[in-house]
Amino acid sequence: MTAFLERLGLELPIVQAGMGGGLSGHRLAAAVSEAGGLGTIGFVGADGLREEIRAARRHTTRPIAANLLLPFARRAHWQAASTADVVVTFWGRPERRNDSLWIHQCGSVAEAVEARDAGADAVIAQGHEAGGHVRGELPALELLAAVRATVAADYPVLSAGNVADARDVGERLSAGADAVVCGTRFLLSDESAAHPRYKEALLGAEETIVTGLFGLGWPAPHRVVPNAATERWLGDSGEEPAWLRGFQRVTAPALSRTPVGLQFRLAATQRPGLPIFGPAAATAGGPDNLVDAGPLYAGECVARIREIRPAGKLVSYLSEEL
Repeated sequence: MTAFLERLGLELPIVQAGMGGGLSGHRLAAAVSEAGGLGTIGFVGADGLREEIRAARRHTTRPIAANLLLPFARRAHWQAASTADVVVTFWGRPERRNDSLWIHQCGSVAEAVEARDAGADAVIAQGHEAGGHVRGELPALELLAAVRATVAADYPVLSAGNVADARDVGERLSAGADAVVCGTRFLLSDESAAHPRYKEALLGAEETIVTGLFGLGWPAPHRVVPNAATERWLGDSGEEPAWLRGFQRVTAPALSRTPVGLQFRLAATQRPGLPIFGPAAATAGGPDNLVDAGPLYAGECVARIREIRPAGKLVSYLSEEL
């Protein structure tokens, strides 16, 4: 047990990634924390974030984290996140905005150093294999080694990307990680709020692709499982049309200011044949159209996952060789 894990109040070095848009809500986060890891509420509207944290507190007394996407986080989000034990930030200039324990997710050594110098209590080194929005270009183990060699030996570094089983966890800890961060493995849990057909698609997936297709309002690369939208709009090169990338860049400043709730309502109008795709993912109880016309976020490790399990049992499974 490292000093950082003791500071967090964790029993096990397992952190559940904060998958936004409702994918990781209070049920998933509370189940992971109650099992000894750190559960994370994904990014949603400020009121929803505050309520999800409250709901998680009703299911566990253990630490809970809140994830903030910096391009979309407003003052109200920071205020809501301050009610969690840990704030995890991603994709933007790292800056401390409240007194919570703060972890910043990075995709490069330079970004990790910037976050450390800005006062982050720890960094997550996200490998290129990770699902969802991908910040870095290096494989997870290579990035972990580079960050570990650059920051102080006692500075906490977590590792994300391509973690599916206990062997992966052991490998990362042996390579110097204080903990691992798992997204795809927990996306395929009973408590995950992913749409049932989204889960079904991931269970049968053999490959993922990195694209910018679903970048309306946030033109950033993201790793997904292919669906009807990618088959319709990605050419032989695997790239989205150049005109679409241009449209996304021009409209991003205005669309990033659109309230999160309105963005989700607009997502209900997406269709595979209409190339205006935002980053909202398909959730249980949400519009069915997003299974075919939205991003099916998943990391490369999805090809090694063939079952859905309770989140608490996944925490035990991931840590069984420790």
